[in-house]
Amino acid sequence: QVQVVESGGGLVQPGGSLRLSCAASGRIFRINTMGWYRQAPGKERELVAGITSGGSTNYADSVKGRFTISRDNAKNTVYLQMNSLKPEDTAVYYCNAKQPGYSWWGQGTQVTVSS
Repeated sequence: QVQVVESGGGLVQPGGSLRLSCAASGRIFRINTMGWYRQAPGKERELVAGITSGGSTNYADSVKGRFTISRDNAKNTVYLQMNSLKPEDTAVYYCNAKQPGYSWWGQGTQVTVSS
């Protein structure tokens, strides 16, 4: 059994910053890719940013230059630093962890950008 737990969401004004954290624990062999997805009301879940165990990253075009994903492999933890937040970034943010043959999701954390 593997648990994926996110933290760090909340309410922030436009232009503000938030840092999300996600930790995977349990019967982990080797997590390859960790990533952040988000789902806004009425929309499909979309990839925000991903990072491999080797440190390669990819970002959605809408967050490039504003969000930074990082990872601590020893702790199976991934972070998402979100700067210059916009109202359109409002969504539930989900963490995902993958290892060969498996994919785990967290329960999600709400991020609301509003004045």
